[in-house]
Amino acid sequence: MANFRICRLLAGTTIRCLALCGFACSAWAETSHRLLPVSEAKWTPLNPARGDASPQAADLWGDRSQNEATGFLVKFRDGFSSPPHIHNVTYRGVVVSGLVHNDDPDAETMWMPPGSFWTQPAGESHITSAKGEENIAYIEIQEGPYLVHPTDQAFDNGERPMNVSSANIVWLNASELTRLDTGSNPETVSIAFLWGDPSGDQPSGAMLKLSEGFEGGLLGNDSWLHAVVIQGKLNYRLDPESPSQELKPGSYFGADSKAKHCLSTESQTLLYIRSIGRFEVSTDRDFE
Repeated sequence: MANFRICRLLAGTTIRCLALCGFACSAWAETSHRLLPVSEAKWTPLNPARGDASPQAADLWGDRSQNEATGFLVKFRDGFSSPPHIHNVTYRGVVVSGLVHNDDPDAETMWMPPGSFWTQPAGESHITSAKGEENIAYIEIQEGPYLVHPTDQAFDNGERPMNVSSANIVWLNASELTRLDTGSNPETVSIAFLWGDPSGDQPSGAMLKLSEGFEGGLLGNDSWLHAVVIQGKLNYRLDPESPSQELKPGSYFGADSKAKHCLSTESQTLLYIRSIGRFEVSTDRDFE
């Protein structure tokens, strides 16, 4: 075997290493892996102007205060309800825990449970509410900074909002997708495509569902890949010899170029994945 360099998983750091996985023994070009357990997230006010009334936020990748794409967590207190407002940028959201309502100020309340997905166009007046002992959502923007403005600055950017309850998400398994290689067990892994063209050269988003007892590899494309644990518990490691890192809902891993991520589960686990181009999942030990 070539001279591989084994790297320890360091919470909240960038890891430069040759990505190895128990599902193949070939080396990849040096890749920048990123790992951030939710326990290491750094929380700050989402809207500092509201003081203690503001939800808390923690960047997972990127910087929401800068002009760049960013993914971050938002934590709401039980019973939170915002005043009507707009944002300067469009965002996408996934419910991680608790219940979230996001809609026009006069809309009937529709509580979205964990695993639900929604979009909020820039400039459109809306409110956001939450209930439950712990309320966390993953939010994603294509460009920043992420700002809050009053409704007298509302505008129509041509986009329309969308709320999709987790019960209404459509899943495809290995019998329907060649990018999933699960042998004789097609139900082991499922994908739901949420937005964008998953085979194109622009960003797209999808949900990845791993069954209980899954053990395999996630292979990114030649560009970056961002993944957030939405439900369940994920065991993550860079190679067969290193100890696994348990990632709870709200945790993040990713890479900025082609890389393998070794994953296993003890219960059904749901991931949100943002990537450019195609990603693949396999339980084959010779996965390339």
